[in-house]
Amino acid sequence: MTEVSGLPGGAGMPGARERWVRTGGIELCVAELGPRSSAGVSGEGAADDGDRPTVVLLHGYPDSKEVWTEVASRLADDFHVVLYDVRGHGRSTAPTPLRGGFTLEKLTDDFLAVVDAVSPDRPVHLVGHDWGSVQGWEFATVTRAEGRIASFTSMSGPSLDHFGHWIKKRLARPTPRRLGQLLGQGARSWYVYLLHTPVLPELAWRGPLGKRWPKILERVEKVPGGDYPTASLPNDAAHGAWLYRDNVRARLGRPRPDAYAHVPVQLITPSGDIFLSETLYDQLELWAPKLVRRSLPAKHWAPRTRPDQVAAWIAEFVRAQEAGDPAREVRAKGPYADRLGGQLVLVTGAASGIGRATAFAFAEAGARVVAVDRDAEGAARTAELARLIGAPDAWPETVDVSDEQAMEKLADKVAAEYGVVDVLVNNAGIGISGSFLDTTAADWRTVLDVNLWGVIHGCRLFGKQMTEQGQGGHIVNVASAAAFQPSKALPAYSTSKAAVLMLSACLRAELAGQGIGVSAICPGFINTNITATTRFTGVSEKEQQRRQTRTSRLYRMRNYPPEKVANAVLRAVVRNQAVVPVTPEARAAHFMSRFLPRTLRAIARLEPPTQDRSRS
Repeated sequence: MTEVSGLPGGAGMPGARERWVRTGGIELCVAELGPRSSAGVSGEGAADDGDRPTVVLLHGYPDSKEVWTEVASRLADDFHVVLYDVRGHGRSTAPTPLRGGFTLEKLTDDFLAVVDAVSPDRPVHLVGHDWGSVQGWEFATVTRAEGRIASFTSMSGPSLDHFGHWIKKRLARPTPRRLGQLLGQGARSWYVYLLHTPVLPELAWRGPLGKRWPKILERVEKVPGGDYPTASLPNDAAHGAWLYRDNVRARLGRPRPDAYAHVPVQLITPSGDIFLSETLYDQLELWAPKLVRRSLPAKHWAPRTRPDQVAAWIAEFVRAQEAGDPAREVRAKGPYADRLGGQLVLVTGAASGIGRATAFAFAEAGARVVAVDRDAEGAARTAELARLIGAPDAWPETVDVSDEQAMEKLADKVAAEYGVVDVLVNNAGIGISGSFLDTTAADWRTVLDVNLWGVIHGCRLFGKQMTEQGQGGHIVNVASAAAFQPSKALPAYSTSKAAVLMLSACLRAELAGQGIGVSAICPGFINTNITATTRFTGVSEKEQQRRQTRTSRLYRMRNYPPEKVANAVLRAVVRNQAVVPVTPEARAAHFMSRFLPRTLRAIARLEPPTQDRSRS
């Protein structure tokens, strides 16, 4: 029997309404954010939630519902968000006796009781992390929950039935690779063995481990503090040990043969998860035919360390299911959507050319985009089109990358309003051509301020935020084939780009240990408007215009599109490539710089085609 009582205000989570759901002799503490239906609710504050879907967030071990507060707050504007403390955790009561009180069958009873209370007439979208995901797989595959769940998002928690079949398959045919997978996951599961020991886990959690756990999370996982973990942690962890004792051995030894998902499933796999191997999800499509895979460069506690990206993926998946439009799902987007979807990407020089094409490529992959340029109108147009292409959101920002104070303000604003950047693309640059003796000190300062200092400002400010967050990231610096191909016509430009190339190599070495990749992209001759704005030194205004026109015509004849550079940028991020020459001539010059440097120096003495007529 289920009973529901309402409370006028939730004390456990700011802005939430709390109520108790009584079922099976226990009381579950349920928190709700966003508008809701008044059906089945007693108490104050009931409101009509219209057509907004209900999203249920289910926590893992040794957590309480507060592990979801950052994600929940981001979803509450668009969805009816429900969180509840699993029995024996947070403010929910524990079963008596504990042994046998945490079976998946009883946890399913709890879930259905909560769903009947918060969304009696409409299926909910379930999201689970860690043991919340383990439970979610049970709910999404048992017959009695069919029709009550609209979709399931799984994070850092496999189905115990699928895990059992995974083990049996590898033991049945123990190839060296499969044995390696078994041993690897066995080593990652060390804590499971300890949790099966009697009394010891309870003593540890109620003693020194419970006191030190917040600092351990902060140091190892870079989990920020705040309202998590709560003061109930020692009891939560002690009670939660029975989740393992009541279920793991029984299910792994006798996995259900019918554990097929009856709902669409989104799998989010943190690539840095120290507890779970990604091979656990091999051939998961056999169990979940409607599967969308996501790969997240994060550690285990992604709901706390990557709330923006997790919330964006949840919202996108829920909307796709509600709309019944498969074209909106990640599988229909760019080739790197499973890796880049939902990430926050900042691109400088995004109003046109390579910058705009790169912003569009990330948008097509489902990334959130910050389009930065000193051309406010161009940046706004890029952001607008990025949203139409597929970005969950996109924002324009106006800044001159050579202005250190302006860049500092931009970095602070982006972190405060959009989150910490996952991928930074330092693309903004200007062109300058002319002999060294004709290039003034002012010319040098101008080109170095944008092409080099703009990159330095971006790397320093956004790279620092990445390191402080401690969850990795990637920096892309757009250099040039001119970085390794000398030319007597491009001393200032080539010097600025060579410096960017070396800066990228140094940063790559320094940041590798923190999971931050650095790539230098060297495009070559690309058909963009940089040729029309390139400054030619030491010539009259008339000659400068002639050379700009001629150079632009030559680049148009070459007609290598910026979209190919954008694809190279995404590929470099996914593969963590160090130096990426893009065009055939850039690849040839890179090869010659390493193996035929004398030939390359001889080519540098040739007269550029734009200077084949006398100066005027």
